Amino acid sequence: MPDSTLAHAPQFDDASQQRESATFGMWIFLATEILFFGAMFLGYTAYRLAYPAAFAAASRHTLLAFGATNTAVLLISSATMAFAVRAAREKRRTALTVRLLLTAALGVLFLCIKGFEYAREISEHLLPGASFQFDQPYASHAEMFFYLYFLMTGVHALHVTIGVVLIAISGFRAWRTDAFMRNDTAVDLLGLYWHFVDIIWVFLFPLIYLVERHS
Repeated sequence: MPDSTLAHAPQFDDASQQRESATFGMWIFLATEILFFGAMFLGYTAYRLAYPAAFAAASRHTLLAFGATNTAVLLISSATMAFAVRAAREKRRTALTVRLLLTAALGVLFLCIKGFEYAREISEHLLPGASFQFDQPYASHAEMFFYLYFLMTGVHALHVTIGVVLIAISGFRAWRTDAFMRNDTAVDLLGLYWHFVDIIWVFLFPLIYLVERHS
């Protein structure tokens, strides 16, 4: 149970009420994000069912090694974030700082890998638009796959970027002040957000990279 003697904002009766309110607010925010990503997943599913051969051919042009590596990076970052939350609850300031900064660094690594992947795909003329090239008879439907690919992974990368900035700021704040030792709610909320970002990628990876990859 949260300690009611911990620091809390004046509009709350105690730290327990503040934590519950903040956590509820974060879950509401994440619910809206699920609806947002859900619309894109629904659109992807509809097109995939309509043009299965084109989507399978387009998926085989994605860079599986990059996607698999980024999956591992995010899963590791999810673990370091969980350890950071635990360190905050146990009031271990140094461990909290290190784990937050390590999580942010893994997020940066994810974005760098994704950037190299985008550059490779653009050089292969897979960016939808005037320069798009695809050597299959259903090129227009394959282009739709890449429209959805760049949209969904791009929006996800934006969420990763936001998470990296917030986690890095929190890491430096933990290093310079004892704010999280007095109230660790913010770290809990960051953990929820980061795990959500990781879960979205866990769904994106098979949908985009593994569409009939064996064929």
